[in-house]
Amino acid sequence: MQIDLPEKRYYRIGEVARAFGVNTSLIRFWENEFDVLRPKKNKKGNRLFTQEDLKNLQMIFFLVKEKGFTLEGAKKKLKENPGKLYAKHDMILRLEEIKNELIQIKNQL
Repeated sequence: MQIDLPEKRYYRIGEVARAFGVNTSLIRFWENEFDVLRPKKNKKGNRLFTQEDLKNLQMIFFLVKEKGFTLEGAKKKLKENPGKLYAKHDMILRLEEIKNELIQIKNQL
């Protein structure tokens, strides 16, 4: 799943939730469930997500929503070999981009 967010240093929880198409409560729930997801909080307590947080959130979304893992299964998968998992996910995202570009070219013909 590709997320369309402008290049910024920090993202608010509402922006992140809209980009993923989920409720802010789900993002907050995942924050409590997954150790890899730790957004910064400002003085008001608002969550500020970095690019690294978005990458982790994208992996959680992929495992839970797209692959159908349980929360416990996703936690286990993230802990056992995160480097390999992230590399595999990055490859899938690149292939999806190429597929979309090829579909656009086909439609133009």
